[in-house]
Amino acid sequence: MLNVEKIKSDFPIFARTMRDGKRLVYLDSGATSQKPLSVLAAERDFYEKHNAAVHRGAHQLAEEATDLYEGAREKVARFIGAESDEVIFTKNATESLNLLAYSWSNSSINQSNSSENKNPFALKPGDEILISEMEHHANLIPWQELANRTGATLKWFRVTQEGRLNFDPALITEKTKIVALTHQSNVLGTINPISEIAHEVKKYGAIFVVDACQSIPHFAVNVKELGADFIAFSGHKALGPTGVGVLWGRRELLNAMPPFLTGGSMIETVTMERSTYAPVPQRFEAGVPNMAQVIGLGAAIDYLSSVGMSHIAEHEHELTKYALSELQKIPGLAIVGPRDTENRGAVLSFTVEGIHPHDLGQVLDEYGIAVRTGYHCAWPLMRAMNVVATTRASFYLYNNATDVDELVAGITRAQEFFKTLPSGLQR
Repeated sequence: MLNVEKIKSDFPIFARTMRDGKRLVYLDSGATSQKPLSVLAAERDFYEKHNAAVHRGAHQLAEEATDLYEGAREKVARFIGAESDEVIFTKNATESLNLLAYSWSNSSINQSNSSENKNPFALKPGDEILISEMEHHANLIPWQELANRTGATLKWFRVTQEGRLNFDPALITEKTKIVALTHQSNVLGTINPISEIAHEVKKYGAIFVVDACQSIPHFAVNVKELGADFIAFSGHKALGPTGVGVLWGRRELLNAMPPFLTGGSMIETVTMERSTYAPVPQRFEAGVPNMAQVIGLGAAIDYLSSVGMSHIAEHEHELTKYALSELQKIPGLAIVGPRDTENRGAVLSFTVEGIHPHDLGQVLDEYGIAVRTGYHCAWPLMRAMNVVATTRASFYLYNNATDVDELVAGITRAQEFFKTLPSGLQR
């Protein structure tokens, strides 16, 4: 098991106190993770010693900056089992998914003006895009908009009341061109059987996109073994800085895609009449990138690798098991999503009878407990689960059983404050 106290010492934010000197109990890593000293130091070191525009300039600073930047790309590639030229840096996972949607929109426009019919990304009326009810808005709205621009039809898998994906292979047909699913739900914690789904998707030659924001930071993921065509995740959920995301794609597909953003750094030749584009990944990294943030992400991956993803996954599994057990002992509390640890991650959403999630979050905040409240950028999922909003606790490598105990105690205090506990249970 992890030495959580030693790990906490690597994160300066845990040295501070919250309201009235209370200890910080950070249970919102599903929104953004905290950053270890090594990540902060990597960003600072870049600005203090190596700051220059990457892939530009013939001077020493530019060479050093480029080496650090491309070194981070190699670290990301090794971490997810990819090749370095298949890794594209973006601003965040939202941008990664929009990059795909707009690239395919451009493909559709270009093909409509051509007599050829060879582009695998071109969509037309009658084609179908398949998603699910449990998607974060970042893996929903880009596909809605792509369908609107191209005339394609958007369809989706339902979610069971237990919080599992109701995977119906019959929804995948010859008309299906794109399937886009989350690996792990940011609300329910449900881990979807991506490899099994990939097998079905490939039967029809559709392109499979996976939102891995809630999986890659928490357990080992090999993108080639997973069977997807494209995978997106954000650095800031994986101990890295904000402002950097990753898009991985199979090389042959990336080579066939038109760019989303155009401008400097992504070109091969430019005349006044036309331009040609650089090979991947530079083709999709127009302009000066978020250099320090990318380098910080490399440091975050170093940190996660040093701890060991298998150890992190085991720790979170046991912590989730304990949290599920303790939370379900609270009268009036209902877990929204799977109530056991089978194929689920360390994200727990719940409601408490008689207390609005926002009110519960405010009470917990008074005790130094940071949770997320609301609909978690997943309105359709909230409707599917018959809730308006939930309180969400999300765990990471720096959490332990004491944090769970503090959460349970905080919820009980909130019930006492709002007088929602049965009279016999009031203190």
